[in-house]
Amino acid sequence: MSEIDLLTRPPATSAVGRALPANLEAEAAFIGAVLIDNRVLEELPVALRPEHFFEPLHGRIFERVLVLIDRQMVVTPVTLKPYFEADDALKQLGGTGYLAQLTADGQGLLAPRELAQQIYDLALLRELVSVGRELVESALDTSQEVEPMKQIEYAEAALFRVAEGAAGQNEADSFRGATSTALKMIEHAINSGGHIAGKTTGFTSINEKIGGLHDSDLIILAGRPGMGKTSLATNIAFNCADRMLRDRQDGIEKSVGSGVAFFSLEMSSDQLATRILAEQAGISSEALRMGKISREDFQQLSYASQRLADLPLYIDDTPALSIAALRTRARRLKRRHDIGVIVVDYLQLLQGSGRATDNRVNEISEISRGLKTLAKELQVPVIALSQLSRAVEQREDKRPMLSDLRESGSIEQDADMVWFVYREDYYVASREPKRPVESDEAKIHDAHASWAAEMERVYGLAELIVAKQRHGATGKVRLRFEPRITRFSDLAEGEMPAGAYD
Repeated sequence: MSEIDLLTRPPATSAVGRALPANLEAEAAFIGAVLIDNRVLEELPVALRPEHFFEPLHGRIFERVLVLIDRQMVVTPVTLKPYFEADDALKQLGGTGYLAQLTADGQGLLAPRELAQQIYDLALLRELVSVGRELVESALDTSQEVEPMKQIEYAEAALFRVAEGAAGQNEADSFRGATSTALKMIEHAINSGGHIAGKTTGFTSINEKIGGLHDSDLIILAGRPGMGKTSLATNIAFNCADRMLRDRQDGIEKSVGSGVAFFSLEMSSDQLATRILAEQAGISSEALRMGKISREDFQQLSYASQRLADLPLYIDDTPALSIAALRTRARRLKRRHDIGVIVVDYLQLLQGSGRATDNRVNEISEISRGLKTLAKELQVPVIALSQLSRAVEQREDKRPMLSDLRESGSIEQDADMVWFVYREDYYVASREPKRPVESDEAKIHDAHASWAAEMERVYGLAELIVAKQRHGATGKVRLRFEPRITRFSDLAEGEMPAGAYD
């Protein structure tokens, strides 16, 4: 078989009898251009990989080219020859002389970028054919079980991989590739001032403790009702999206902010928007709902809404979402808006696949694993809010512990970080002495004065307890909380009490 035979033989056909999209001439011309000038690979418009070549021989040649260039060798037909002398497919083409034939006319040098783009695009089309064929076959096969929603989820996941350019099966990442990614993250942290290796939370104290929100991490944010976990999650989501908006307006390409997808299973999108507007305008959200605001307050609110009109924060308030449906929607938002953070409020309101509903612990395990899988698949941090058991209320010290997580085994195991929100003033407020009666008025007055002093000491202070962290030490961070506008913020330097970090 000669080079002519290779380039003119009919391509493989798909299941429907039509030829799969491929251009063997473009593949040969591109490889020829690379062998003539190795610098062609430095300015490719796409991340071309060996599996993108339709002809297996071309894929093996390209793979060897990449290996040799990585070793800082000059790659020519002569330097490639020793690696292909025993290649059976190459022998059918006349042996290693085929490598020289690839560089004979040099046509590929005229448009190497266009050739690379076409090879890549045709590979994606072949992957689409494969996905479509598998989808049709699974839809027609009803011998095992009929689960159309599961097949739709599979199709969404497969199409997302194609859209991301992940044609074919994912291969294990080499240690060289992993260390290169790690060095980029470290460089990013250095450039940010030494505090943030991932996405910003908007809180300097939290960023310093955890280094920012890391890609592929599952973060569990838990607390008892009334502690403000939804408020903190909303604050972080807004801060991250607002940083992205400001950097975009300032022309900064590499931002520590990002677009955020907020899945609110408890509150509606307008309620969340009201909270955010109240925080930014400094107006009580309760006063907003009741309309008890002045015209000046309304103008402030209008200004805040105009400033935040283009905020890359996307709220999905669909109730009773299943973990499968949430993953499908998250992939869609990632594809359309390139979101960088996902927030789920809250984990216990998600539903499993339906097979584990007889056992709530198993269902929660499926949900937590699904969230961790989503974080790794989309390479974004996922913040999932979670409830705590009532065991906290039975203890003298109300600070939460890992064992307080509801159905905690799997949640604690799957999470990369576990945060607890704790506000001492919430519990101190509940211990306010009752109104005195005449007989013991002096006694009750003293008790009330003691309570008021304690309340003054803790009012407006909150703790973020980092109970688990795979990337660093555990401990706590002190924050200020303004309940009127449901906003957390960093403590001022003078307000920082002793032992602010453990």
